[in-house]
Amino acid sequence: MVDERGRDRILVLGIGNILWADEGFGVRVVEEFHRRFAVPDNVTILDGGTQGLYLVNYVEEADSLIVFDAIDYGLVPGELKLVRDDEVPRFTGAKKMSLHQTGFQEVLSAADLLGRYPQRLALIGCQPLDLEDWGGPLTAPVLAQIGPSIELACALLAEWGALAVPRREPLAGDERLLANDIDHHSYELRARPAE
Repeated sequence: MVDERGRDRILVLGIGNILWADEGFGVRVVEEFHRRFAVPDNVTILDGGTQGLYLVNYVEEADSLIVFDAIDYGLVPGELKLVRDDEVPRFTGAKKMSLHQTGFQEVLSAADLLGRYPQRLALIGCQPLDLEDWGGPLTAPVLAQIGPSIELACALLAEWGALAVPRREPLAGDERLLANDIDHHSYELRARPAE
């Protein structure tokens, strides 16, 4: 499905749960990507959170899809792994790490059954260190991979003919991807209750 100018529709999607430490990796990457870069209007940047099957409509409208997520590949914490196209479902279903992963595998299956599976698919996964810290921030090795993940996404977008351009001016508050004090900066700077 192409846009009105005949360009492929591209979805850049972050999934995960910011309430469980490294589980929030995908959401934080897509948030930072949106903060740093402007993209052509055939590219949609979306915080998918833990929406599961509610994401089917977005996925089935995309010709190309980039997904950021925390994935247990059994690697060193913080290590990135890029998998593409037919490899993606195999890896997302290899080991259930969280509720949203099963949900996203179902999203891909539903899009496939509807005959509207993305032509190009890339999963940028990061090996988590901690998924048990309720309300905790990303751990240092996972946080360090936000920038490299964005670089990978920019390279993929360029390969697909959609250049991400660094923003010249900061986004206004109402243009942010996340608001209501759940953006990365506000959320991680809040005071944590004493243990």
